[in-house]
Amino acid sequence: MKKIYVAATGQHVGKTTSTLGIVANLLKQGYSAGYCKPVGQQYVSLDGKIADKDAVLFSQVIGFEVVPELHSPVVLARGATKKFLETPEEYTYENNIMKAAKQLEEACDIVVYEGTGHPGVGSVVGLSNADVANMLGAGIVMVVEGGIGRTIDRLHMSMALFREQNLPVLGVIVNKVIPEKQEEIRYYLDKKLKEWNIPLLGVVPFDRTLSFPIMATVNKAVDGTVVLNGHKLNNRVEDIVAGSLVDVDEFSSFQNILLVVSYKRLDEAIRKIQEISELKKLDGSPLSGVIVTGDGRHENWYKLEDAGNPYFIEHEIPVVTTILDTYGSVVKFSRIEVKINTRTPWKIKRAINLIREHVNFDLMIERLDGK
Repeated sequence: MKKIYVAATGQHVGKTTSTLGIVANLLKQGYSAGYCKPVGQQYVSLDGKIADKDAVLFSQVIGFEVVPELHSPVVLARGATKKFLETPEEYTYENNIMKAAKQLEEACDIVVYEGTGHPGVGSVVGLSNADVANMLGAGIVMVVEGGIGRTIDRLHMSMALFREQNLPVLGVIVNKVIPEKQEEIRYYLDKKLKEWNIPLLGVVPFDRTLSFPIMATVNKAVDGTVVLNGHKLNNRVEDIVAGSLVDVDEFSSFQNILLVVSYKRLDEAIRKIQEISELKKLDGSPLSGVIVTGDGRHENWYKLEDAGNPYFIEHEIPVVTTILDTYGSVVKFSRIEVKINTRTPWKIKRAINLIREHVNFDLMIERLDGK
């Protein structure tokens, strides 16, 4: 039975993206590939039960009906660890995982298990990534963010728990690599990994489109209120410009731009946007959305009619208001951690293609057969 456990050196390095690419491409190669998130943290409710949000994402993208007990057997929701520490004998976490694994492994050629956070996450309940991979008897694919010295240091530290339990490492995927440095990083990472007898499975370039948020994410980041065109919150944001700086020279592109502007400068900013659109002979609006900012202190400063510029209505531009001032909104935007989800289909398709193009699946399977 082939079993892969995808772990990562930390959050936001591309573990879910890599796992999605692995599962989708194994299916494309003709394998009956299953998916499971043994230990989850962030969850959604399904018919009175809870399942990790990644399991729900995979079910919608890959096309299977999510069964929480099968695809998300353990969810460490808020307060779960305290309750476990008080009465650990009341919990059957390991049994839940093994029951799910048995069913999946009987139905599939390969099962891909997605880890959680950094390798130590889950240790509090005896379910670190290494503990889970060990009980499953799975080979490890480690995902790390691109670089050389820092990347090697993080890999060595992150794999300590797996080394401690003498677990087989199938290989390493280096993610989010600056395209111009791909060959350099491939050379040095491969050189170092050979010393550890671990193959480099792939060097995946950073793709800027995967870092684009949608307006729904922007709205959440600024704790905003949607006042117009809420049906357009799936609009992607590729660039940002402050209302006080609206000028043709400030635009690095002329599409999918987020305008962040004080309500006092709103009309002036829109006039400039219209002038630039005419100058560039754009067919539509370059804006994907607008944040109308306050003064950072007073709530309910706006009225709906203040944000009801005919330009927004004509071009169906989503308008969000926030108590934050313009600077505060831009800072919040800059700190957004973008996660892949079903509202960003272009990211799902691109992520799957990136893994297909840059990961050596033949080597992964060869290592899996010989582990």
